[in-house]
Order: sequence, then structure tokens, then C-alpha cells
Amino acid sequence: MLTTRFTEEFGVEHPIVQGGMMWVGRAELAAAVSEAGGLGIITGLTQPTPEDLAKEIARTREMTDKPFGVNLTLTLSINPPPYEEYRHAIIDSGVKIVETAGSNPQVHVEHFKQHGIKVIHKCTSVRHALKAQSLGVDALSIDGFECAGHPGEDDVPGLVLIPAAADKLSVPILASGGFADGRGLAAALALGADGINMGTRFMCTVESPIHQRVKEQIVAATELDTQLIFRQLRNTMRAAKNSVSEEVVEILGKGGRFKDVQELVAGTRGRKVYENGDPEAGIWTVGMVQGLINDIPTAGELVTRIAAEAESVLRRNTALISDPVAVS
Repeated sequence: MLTTRFTEEFGVEHPIVQGGMMWVGRAELAAAVSEAGGLGIITGLTQPTPEDLAKEIARTREMTDKPFGVNLTLTLSINPPPYEEYRHAIIDSGVKIVETAGSNPQVHVEHFKQHGIKVIHKCTSVRHALKAQSLGVDALSIDGFECAGHPGEDDVPGLVLIPAAADKLSVPILASGGFADGRGLAAALALGADGINMGTRFMCTVESPIHQRVKEQIVAATELDTQLIFRQLRNTMRAAKNSVSEEVVEILGKGGRFKDVQELVAGTRGRKVYENGDPEAGIWTVGMVQGLINDIPTAGELVTRIAAEAESVLRRNTALISDPVAVS
């Protein structure tokens, strides 16, 4: 068993977190991860209303009595969701762990902390992590450039970003972006992290609520099959490479604006990818780590396998160190 600051402070067996993913983080997946000893997370805004989120939390509790969390991603939009109502649904449901991401989480952190809720904030830079730490979050999930979704604008990969964060932060750190197996977990711990946060890898599990054809596409893909879009808009996003993402890049590369690609990147189209199994139907996020994914196990099998692999790797690497007394 790998014991870290994260496992001790968040009450989980393995330092493995299933991050919140839009349309993916539902009760079945989160409960399976938590039941296996990791930390499963429901994605709050996947649920159409705060009332639906409360029901999803209740469903998760029916499947596991182990710790799980809820993700609340804060985005800047013309018609933002009712964050305060979602926050109250989380608090009133008795959830003890929340993952926040996106914009400044200050107001939410203050309310969650008042109710004894631990907060993990996901960010893509050391400076943003330091700011979040000053707000009182209990852990930081640090996304390297390899990640799916929004990697920020600094383009710093995890191999540099994780130890840079570890040097300056005092709260537990989760390494995120590019992790799929026990080798990655062992590497993250060696870099100074206290665990890993995985998204793409958990998309490819039996309990993941996306279409089987999409899971099979991820297994077949390589690390080269992602596309960075919105670079010109300074809102970079890593998505699956398909005809839609390539068209978006072409339009923006020729001087187009967001309004020129708005229909192409609509979230409703991305949701249909997951529901109908057509990888060319819209924009959908996936990380470079898909090049390391070769099967579709249950979430429980995946968690226990990664934990065992990591322990094996760490033991093997420890054996590389010679005992100076024995040598002499």
C-alpha cells in the first residue's frame, strides 16, 4: 500500500483520483473508483440542475460508503450556470470533498470550508496554485501540458511543472495530465507529488458512460492523435484529432474569430460523440496519454492494478541503490 499525505488527509486507500469530466463523471464511475480505494468524482455541471446533482450524489452513496467528491468547474460565460445553487446542493448533500477548476474559486472555497468540506483545486501553473493555496484549499491538482481539455497558455509539461510546484507548495499535490499506469504514479511520487489525477484513462473503463466505439478509438489512438485548438484565442484546448478539430484550427489559422467556429465547437455536439459513438460528430477532449492506453478494464481493476504496478516499480528502483556497507 502506498501511503502519502493525500491518502492520509483525504481518507482514501490509494493515491489515485478520477478527476471530474464533463458528461463522464457520473455515479457509476465515481462509485467504482472509490469502492476500489481511489477517489471517484462526480461532475456537478454534467447534471442539468442542482436538484439532479443532489439525486446523483444520493445514487453514488447507494453504491459506495467510501469517500467520493464532486467537481465544480468555474467557467466564464455569457449565461453562467447557477453556481450558488449547485454549491448549496453539494453542501446540503453532505459531500466532504470538492474538486474546483477554472476561474478564481475564492467564494466557493470560503463556503465549502465553513461546512468542513475539503477542496482540491485544479490549475495549470505554479503561480495559480500558490494563489489557490493562499485561499485555503486543501490540495492542488496540477495539470501539465499533456492533459486533455485546457492546459493553460504556458505549455509546461508535467516533468517540469510537478517538481516546480512541489518546491513551492505546502499542501498535497496531485499530478495530472499524462498518467495512465503504475509507472506514471511512481514517477509522480518521485517528482514530489502525493498522488495522481487521471481523466482520459478512466474514460476507457467499463463503468465510463461513453459509447464503446469512443473507448475503442482511444485504445487504438496514439499520443499523436490530439489537436490543440483555440491557440489564437489564448484559450488553448486539447481535443481528439478529427475532421472537426482540424477545421477549427484551419478557420482560426486564417484569422477567424470564435463566432466563426462557435457551431463547430458546441458542447451539445461533443456530448453526442459520447452518446452516439461517432468520434467525428464534434469536439471531444482526450489527452496525449491515450497513446499508453491499451485496454478497457473495470475502474476497480484499473485502480488496484495501477497501485500494485507503482509499488512494484518503486521497489525495483530502490533495489538499484547499492548498499555501501555491503559493497565494502
